[in-house]
Amino acid sequence: MTDVEFDFLRTYLKARSGLALSGEKRYLVESRLGPVCRRFNLASLHDLVNALKGGREAAMEKAVVEAMTTNETFFFRDRAPFDLFRDVLLPEAMARRAAQRRLRIWCAAASTGQEPYSLAMMLHEAAPRLAGWTVDLVATDLSTEVLERARAGLYSHFEVQRGLPVQLLIKHFEQVGEQWRIAANLRQMVDFRPLNLLQPFDQLGTFDIVYCRNVLIYFDAATKGDVLARISASLAPDGAVLLGAAETVIGLTDRLAPNSQHRGLYNQAAAPARASTGLPAAAMASALQPPLRRVVGL
Repeated sequence: MTDVEFDFLRTYLKARSGLALSGEKRYLVESRLGPVCRRFNLASLHDLVNALKGGREAAMEKAVVEAMTTNETFFFRDRAPFDLFRDVLLPEAMARRAAQRRLRIWCAAASTGQEPYSLAMMLHEAAPRLAGWTVDLVATDLSTEVLERARAGLYSHFEVQRGLPVQLLIKHFEQVGEQWRIAANLRQMVDFRPLNLLQPFDQLGTFDIVYCRNVLIYFDAATKGDVLARISASLAPDGAVLLGAAETVIGLTDRLAPNSQHRGLYNQAAAPARASTGLPAAAMASALQPPLRRVVGL
């Protein structure tokens, strides 16, 4: 692969996925796109680049982007953000939405589903308190391939060993051959949708809680700022955003501010200005919701 071809692929991937590859990532491109070449019967990356420049095969373009997407995830990853959900975010959101009895949660860059299913298990544990509530748990990812896996809810023994307490494995999974499938009631709680964070996502509606963890680290500063600003626009005035441990809003957007009590948690920086309609925050968030696609019973 020549320098010119590598630069083309870097530009191509950034435009379509936001992925910002540094010069030393050439080995990563070669290792991940080699199988794509074989899949489409191309002799080399040189041929792949020429095919992409021709822009005639959408399946190939999609395969290139998905091959370069990092899908590292596991159940209850880093644990603290999930303890925070159980102990702080969920109780506080329920108190704020007591009149509407509806919560909306978004997991962006959900990969193969371990993060939203971790939240679904926590919501299941809170079911007695959520009786009569509607909880929308939306999970999105750029890759349709990983979303198919997420919808199936089927995981290897290695995957269920990573972060999943054994009591939850026994309670919520059944063994299928050498794999484990998460229970149907939990699969039905999660609405998986394809979404590229570089594109508009206002059609998703407004959310009370957003998990956008460990994806911004792959973007450059300008892309991070743009995505964070649009997440703020999709967040209720009194909502909360969880980012990864290595991510921050500082220096990227002034629309979100760090929560002084909890690391990795961010809130709207100017909630009063956003309520200029005169509606209370909870009422305004409710008014901005799209029609229900489905109601998930806990």
